[in-house]
Amino acid sequence: MPPRISSDAEMLLFLALSFFAIVVSFSNGPHLAVAQGSKNDSATTIPVNVGVIVDLETWVALDLIKNKQVQAIIGPQSSVQADFIIDLGNKSQVPIISFSATNPFLSSIRNPYFIRAAQNDSSQVNAISAVVQAFGWREAVLIYVDNEFGEGIIPSLTDALEEVNTRVPHRSLIPPSATDDQIGLELYKLMTMQTRVFIVHMLPTLGQRLFAKAKEVGMMERGYVWILTNGITDLLSSVDSSVVASSMQGVLGIKTYVPHTRNLDNFMVQWKKKFQQDNPSVLSPPLNIFGYYAYHAAWALAMAVEEMGMGNFTFQMLNASIDATDLDTIGVSQNGEKLLQELANTTFTGLTRNFSLVDGQLESSVFQIVNINENVARGIGFWTLKNGLLRDLNPFKATKYSTSKSNFRTIIWPGDSTSVPKGWEFPTNGKSLKILVPVKDGFNQFVRVTHDPTMNISQVTGYCIDIFRAMIEKLPYAVTYEFIPFALPNGSSAGSYNDMINQNYDAVVGDTTILANRSLYVEFTLPYTESGVAMLVPYKDNKSNNAWVFLKPLTWDLWLATGCFFVFIALVVWILEHRINEDFRGPATHQVGTSLWFSFSTMVFAHGERAFSNLTRFVVIMWVFVVLILTQSYTASLSSLLVVQNSQPTITDVYQLLNSGQKVGYQYETFVREMLKQMKFDDHRLVSYKSAEECDALLSKGNSKDGIAAAIDELPYIKLVLSQYCNKYTMIPTFKTAGFGFVFPKGSPLVPDISRAILNVTEGPNMTEIEKAWFTSETNCINSTSSISSNSLGLDSFWGLFLIAGVAAVSALLIYMVKFVKRNWHVITSSSASLWQKIVALGRRFYERDVNSHTYRKGRCRDRSMDDGTNKHAAVEILENTNSPPSPSSNSSHINDVLTNEQGAPYAEQGLPNHVDEESHNIARNVELTDVTERGTCLDNLRY
Repeated sequence: MPPRISSDAEMLLFLALSFFAIVVSFSNGPHLAVAQGSKNDSATTIPVNVGVIVDLETWVALDLIKNKQVQAIIGPQSSVQADFIIDLGNKSQVPIISFSATNPFLSSIRNPYFIRAAQNDSSQVNAISAVVQAFGWREAVLIYVDNEFGEGIIPSLTDALEEVNTRVPHRSLIPPSATDDQIGLELYKLMTMQTRVFIVHMLPTLGQRLFAKAKEVGMMERGYVWILTNGITDLLSSVDSSVVASSMQGVLGIKTYVPHTRNLDNFMVQWKKKFQQDNPSVLSPPLNIFGYYAYHAAWALAMAVEEMGMGNFTFQMLNASIDATDLDTIGVSQNGEKLLQELANTTFTGLTRNFSLVDGQLESSVFQIVNINENVARGIGFWTLKNGLLRDLNPFKATKYSTSKSNFRTIIWPGDSTSVPKGWEFPTNGKSLKILVPVKDGFNQFVRVTHDPTMNISQVTGYCIDIFRAMIEKLPYAVTYEFIPFALPNGSSAGSYNDMINQNYDAVVGDTTILANRSLYVEFTLPYTESGVAMLVPYKDNKSNNAWVFLKPLTWDLWLATGCFFVFIALVVWILEHRINEDFRGPATHQVGTSLWFSFSTMVFAHGERAFSNLTRFVVIMWVFVVLILTQSYTASLSSLLVVQNSQPTITDVYQLLNSGQKVGYQYETFVREMLKQMKFDDHRLVSYKSAEECDALLSKGNSKDGIAAAIDELPYIKLVLSQYCNKYTMIPTFKTAGFGFVFPKGSPLVPDISRAILNVTEGPNMTEIEKAWFTSETNCINSTSSISSNSLGLDSFWGLFLIAGVAAVSALLIYMVKFVKRNWHVITSSSASLWQKIVALGRRFYERDVNSHTYRKGRCRDRSMDDGTNKHAAVEILENTNSPPSPSSNSSHINDVLTNEQGAPYAEQGLPNHVDEESHNIARNVELTDVTERGTCLDNLRY
């Protein structure tokens, strides 16, 4: 319950409520509020005059202030009469407390003595815009009464709708005293428009007449949307029930939410009892939100008066001249400022909510979204300032602000429909869409206009037209349209693109680019087309190619690294093979040549020499892997380089063209000419063309033969030329520009549906067929949009491969050296020679054949088994061809290497001669012995 005050003040509250809460049409003058002081123990009553205005006569307020000297006035009832009364309150410093003047223009900021014990109309505009946004309506017509009440909400409502991208194409003002014929005439005018969403702001007396007439003219059928402000929904009980049942079915409304509280239930019991005592013939006493506001206003005033205690509730009269008017003779309340302050600070728990004033008026509350069915405004959802649209007022479920239509319960729309109206449609008595199309002499693949002079009709075809027709078929409703060529009477073009979009048509369809008035249009870019401007230039004539182009695929550091690794691998192979492989022995030049040949031949995998060591095979395999990748990369890079050299453009950018002084081509009657002039191209350098064939002819002539060096045009046209002459020209992207496609005025109700329809067409199966029908395939052409640069391959791309090969080679060397030192360790430990001598001995061992090697012995046996006579003959032939006897040391070394037993010990250690006799027959005998010995060794090896 509200806080208790004196019984006399409580009597005043109930008495005041009895007079004005039911909105009577007469005035009984001021009422006497008797307040009990609370600053001493003795009860003291203070008479306080309070004025209550419940009629439409503004002179009553002047009488209350001047003659009755009231300390406050509760009223006025409407916004229309509020201005004059508020001025009186400011002049006399008498607080004016209104419970029903909701016009936002009545501000407490400009009128300090005006207190609105209600919400202003602007507090609901965000709830209305949230409903509109939830259903995606892009246009709404405002219908409102032509007075202060109606006009007050319009600015804030329009702003709220624009914030959710909803346009207000029309405002319909209905005079308060309009006849039914005037209302019908205005509704007929609305029927001829496309918009079918109407927001109504007026009082019930005019509203019920409006809806009765709307039903009569057929505007309450399927497809229409009606949204009411709380001006009608809060007072729906005062609307004729027959009008609600017959003419307002399916209407949505914004209603101030009134929760059921204990205070309200207790009050209603007392109210009905009191009301039926005074009005026994009325069974169900009406009481709306403004009755609650009136109760709160009276209670707040009584509490403020009692809080003031004993005060000087008198007026200071002003001295007035003889010619003064009544306004000049009113006095000034001595306690008005203090009473105003107490009212501003008054808070209590009211019937439906907590009463608290912010900036002289009630704070925004919760609004309920209702749907009128039968005679009931059925709640379908709520709107709050914090959470937006809600299905239920559950603070635990609410998270963030929402405008989703899923938060609504089932809605029955006009025409007893459950399908959401799209919000607009073509009127039955309206005209079809006027679609403007360009007329061009060339590039007819996009739009082609064929005029028949005998029939005086024009046939419009083309890629853009086919997409437009397919798009219209995807719309969920039938749309009639006609194509209008933008042409002169003789059939030629009537102007440029900018001239086209400045015409008053529903849309412009074709190869259209917006330059002017971009803020007024919405453009839909077509597939296949791209936004931007490009330059078309011929290829260079590269008949005299660079003779050293084969070196360009690799950088110098990669060439150097590759060569060094070939030599390094050759050295590694020689180290690993020369002791066990006869192919890597012989004179020094032979060994060097063989090793380098073996290494470099890995490029073509033509190894004539065999590798006996497993370490060698491991190194060679890793190196072949590196060489394979290098050769493949080199081949690809060289191929790319040769292709690029053959497709180099004559001009690489537009600034080079500008500085060269050469002529440039552009398409006739396009914005490109103005763009080139802005870039400082002289007029004498600009040459126009009208078709792809004419563009090719100009480019083929060249700048020196009355042609052009390059053509600059939009990307779709450049791509169209390339599709026909792709082997002659290349494209260089230059600038980004606006889109290329359809143009619709901003705010057109078609725009949202067109967006969805274009997606359905471009992603559907028909798109490929449309493109094939109008554009030549480019599969046999060089990709002109690819990059024209080719970079050489560098070491940074292959150092990992070289690292792998290097690690493999060094690892093999380390393993080999460890094994070699281990096998010849006795040379280091068994002799007393110096360190240098031991190193020299190891070096000689390293250079000599390793006849103990298993691979070497098998190789020797294989050679011996071929032909004994041949081997003997070869040995004798060597001796005969010797001009001078060999040195004993060399022959001894050679014989010691050859004459070994099966354990690897020299036969010289068994008493056999190990030197060469000066006599030839001794040499021959030694050769024969060697042959016999080697045969025995091979036979022994065959046993293993």
